[in-house]
Amino acid sequence: MISYLKGFLVELEPTHLIIEVGGVGYHVNIPLSTFDAFKSQKEIKVLTHFHVKEDAQTLYGFYLPEERTVFLDLVGISGIGPSTAIGMLSAMNPHEIKSAIVAENVKQIQSIKGIGGKTAQRVILELKDKYKKEGLISESSQSSVVSNNSLRNEALSALINLGFAKNSAEKVIDKILQANQENITLEQLIKQALKSA
Repeated sequence: MISYLKGFLVELEPTHLIIEVGGVGYHVNIPLSTFDAFKSQKEIKVLTHFHVKEDAQTLYGFYLPEERTVFLDLVGISGIGPSTAIGMLSAMNPHEIKSAIVAENVKQIQSIKGIGGKTAQRVILELKDKYKKEGLISESSQSSVVSNNSLRNEALSALINLGFAKNSAEKVIDKILQANQENITLEQLIKQALKSA
């Protein structure tokens, strides 16, 4: 198994990157979060998962260890392939995925391309207890996580309607939400985002 690659970034696209290691260029499929993390870097270390099928051998890459862990959890579920797992990590960060699973938010999980109702329920059934046991999300914080997600989505929609690029709007909103762990209103969030953008 290839655990990580460290080398020079030759090409970076929203869905993949090419990293040169020892004179060999490796094509690595990535989620959007990894694309954003490597935008300004020349020399990188990308965490990887080497996926082997009958007809293909594919490398999947991640910036954070938690992204790779969630990816491996997802591909371990029947009906979830690597492409769907990457799509899920492109749409939500690992914490949001875990929060949606623990909160049994079928609608949010089902909103990901390639995941239907039954698959969303299977994801929840297979991973809910694991994520609860990890203690990453306490029962008392579940409602605030869900309300933070809807607050985030509403603010994101507003900023996009105001002409902001989705990626930059997401970064600004996430930064503000992390800095303001207490309750913040939608209006305050949008105002702060407009000031810092």
